Amino acid sequence: MIRVLVVDDQDLIRAGLVALLRAAPGVEVVGEAADGEQAVACAADVRPDVILMDVRMPGMDGTTATERILAEATGARPGSGLPARTGPLPRVLMLTTFDLDEYVYAALRAGASGFLLKDTGPARLLGAIDAVARGDMLFAPSVTRRLIEAYVRRCEPVPDSPALLEALTNREREVLLLTARGMSNTEIAEQLFISEATVKTHLNRTMTKLDLDSRAQAVIVAYETGLVTPGGGAG
Repeated sequence: MIRVLVVDDQDLIRAGLVALLRAAPGVEVVGEAADGEQAVACAADVRPDVILMDVRMPGMDGTTATERILAEATGARPGSGLPARTGPLPRVLMLTTFDLDEYVYAALRAGASGFLLKDTGPARLLGAIDAVARGDMLFAPSVTRRLIEAYVRRCEPVPDSPALLEALTNREREVLLLTARGMSNTEIAEQLFISEATVKTHLNRTMTKLDLDSRAQAVIVAYETGLVTPGGGAG
């Protein structure tokens, strides 16, 4: 059973999402929140597997709430009476009206697992929840790449950021580069003539060395360090 927290400041949208999820097999709605502050408190109390998080909300927005939730997920909130969390961190799916929203980029940097457009159909929504609950990214890597490229074009380079990659082996850099170009693990394995399991191992080691929590963050680092540049070419 996938435990889901729904966060949206619009009552009708939130009610519609809750009704859809409650009717779906294998999904349990464990909480609702109308803003970021409520989301942080509720996530600490109910410990969901997946959080559907609206981006733009009054007060604390979805980006800040995502950062807070993921930062606090490994420890108990004071007064909650709950022990420190030892299981997987919650997976956050951002809900947005625009597919190139700068808030979504910031949320991906904070560790969100992907993003949904608010006009997403029921079947795709349920499929996305199932995918991220299993540890996958929400959309195909090419969609995440398009989002990142559009934003990075408007950003200043990170000073001396190539130094971040010095800890990586040549193979780990290759896997990171191909991941940032939007290739799936299967495609990377075929291109490098290695197994998918080996691709996952290299990517997991890369994220550990760079202190990253998600594939999306790894892709962003690849762009920010110049390993790959907007447009898909190697830096």
